[in-house]
Amino acid sequence: MYDLVVITGPTATGKTALGVEMALAFRGEIVSADSMQVYRGMDIGTAKPPPAERRGVPHHLLDVADPRDDFSAAKYAALATEAVEDIRRRGLLPIVVGGTGLYIDALLRGTDFAPAPEDPALRAELEAEYDSIGGEAFREKLRAVDPDRAEKLAPGDKKRLVRAMEVYRLTGETITAHDERTKAVPPRYRAMKLALDFADRERLYARIDERAARMFDDGLVEEVRGLLDAGVPLGGTAMQAIGYKEVAAHLVGELTLPEAMELVQRRSRQYAKRQLTWLRRDESLRWVRWEDAPDFESVRPLSTGYAVETP
Repeated sequence: MYDLVVITGPTATGKTALGVEMALAFRGEIVSADSMQVYRGMDIGTAKPPPAERRGVPHHLLDVADPRDDFSAAKYAALATEAVEDIRRRGLLPIVVGGTGLYIDALLRGTDFAPAPEDPALRAELEAEYDSIGGEAFREKLRAVDPDRAEKLAPGDKKRLVRAMEVYRLTGETITAHDERTKAVPPRYRAMKLALDFADRERLYARIDERAARMFDDGLVEEVRGLLDAGVPLGGTAMQAIGYKEVAAHLVGELTLPEAMELVQRRSRQYAKRQLTWLRRDESLRWVRWEDAPDFESVRPLSTGYAVETP
C-alpha cells in the first residue's frame, strides 16, 4: 500500500517522460521535484517539460517562484505537501518526478533538513570569505568538517556551501549529522520509488552532452539574457543553476560560447555523478537501468502491483 510514487535518477534519464506515461496509465498527476524548475522563466536550461510533452497531465510545482528570490527545501516541502494532499483527496495518484534528492527527502519525511538558528552577521562574514577565496577553496574548508556535504555540493553553490558552514559554526553539528538523525524518523508518506539510470555510464554522459548542446540550439543564451535584463542577480540562487551560470559568464565576457557549452556539459556530467552518489544510499529504491534508450514498457511490471491509499 503506497501513498505516492517517486521517479528519480540523474539528469537525462527519461524521468519526465516515464512520469507522464505512468500518470496516463494510472490516473495520476505529476509533482515536480526539481530545484530549478520551480522558477518562472527558466525553461530551456532546466529542461522544463513544455505543454506538448505533458500530454494533458497536470504538473505541480513548476513556475511557483520568482527567479529573483531564493527557494529552499522547506518551501518546497510545504508546497509539495499541499499538492500531494490535494491529488490524494481527489482519489488520484501523486507521482513525484525529479532529481533533487534533498527535495524528495524533505517531502517524504516532512522534516526541515537545516533547522539550526540563523545568524545574518555570521552568514555575511562567510559569504565574504567565499567571495575572497573562491568556491573551490571554500568547499575544501567545508570538507574538513563535513566531507559528505562538501562532496554533494558544487563549488559554485555558494548559498548551500555557506549555509552548511553557518550551521556547523552555530551548532557544532553538521547538516550531514542532522540528516542521519532524521532518517530514524518514520516517513510521512509511503512511497514506491523508482530510480532511473543507464547500464553504460558513457551512454548517460552522451545523452547529457546531447541535451546540453540542444539547449544552446533552442535559445538558452537568449533565455539567460532575458533573465539578467529582468533583474535576476548574477549571485542569486537561480543564476547558480548549471547552464545559467556558464551562459551568464559568457554574456559578461568571461567565457566564449564554445567554452560555456563545454563547461555546461562537464558540470552536468559531474552533477549526474553526485546525484547517483546520493541515490545509492537509499536501499528502498527500485533501480531501472536502461540499455541504449529508455524503455517504458519494461517498467510496467514494476508498477502494476501498486495500490494507493486515499484519505
